[in-house]
Amino acid sequence: MIQPNPAISTPQTYNNPDNSVNLGNPPDRLALPVSIGILASGSGSNLEAIANTLNNATVAGLNPDTAKLSVVVYNNPNAYVQQRAQKLSIPAVLCNHREYDSREQLDAAIIEVFQQYQVDLVVMAGWMRIVTDKLINAYPRRILNIHPSLLPSFPGAKAIVQALAYGVKITGCTVHIAIAEVDAGPILQQAAVPVLPNDTLETLHQRIQVQEHIIYPQAIADYIKLLSS
Repeated sequence: MIQPNPAISTPQTYNNPDNSVNLGNPPDRLALPVSIGILASGSGSNLEAIANTLNNATVAGLNPDTAKLSVVVYNNPNAYVQQRAQKLSIPAVLCNHREYDSREQLDAAIIEVFQQYQVDLVVMAGWMRIVTDKLINAYPRRILNIHPSLLPSFPGAKAIVQALAYGVKITGCTVHIAIAEVDAGPILQQAAVPVLPNDTLETLHQRIQVQEHIIYPQAIADYIKLLSS
């Protein structure tokens, strides 16, 4: 297991403890516990980190009284996230993007699943598909995403590859509210990760993931508090 770098075991973060996130016209107040729908494409390590945090109440404000993981939607039939969800006793539904003629059709199928499970808040945990206005408008300001860079630097795919190619000395991860523009939207929390001289794509990715698993549950807890107050 990759251990946190002692120098950054407490991430350097930006968050909104004073509820200063600019939501425009805020969504309707959510009743507790908030029903969370997860979107994932890969291994599901962030799903497991969120679930473990929630079940063990290791982050203030994130516990079974405030949130529940209702369903996981995944798009890759071979994604290990399905097995993680099974282990965590969370329903998992495959929406294989290859079976839809457009991104809008895929998002419509996702919305149907989320409505079936009465999802209030959508959490993208390694979702490798571009979402459309259809999903954004169905859950306005109620979709969170995590990205492996300090946005607005290196949006889009291969963010860690880009960081290494540019030779930056610090990168990290960002939790933000998803909007139609890719990897944009109000930032909720960030964690900085130094880039070491001998870093590879794998080693840097692993250290960034350590911080993702710390800040994502906290950002979800803070955002639930904001939307339910």
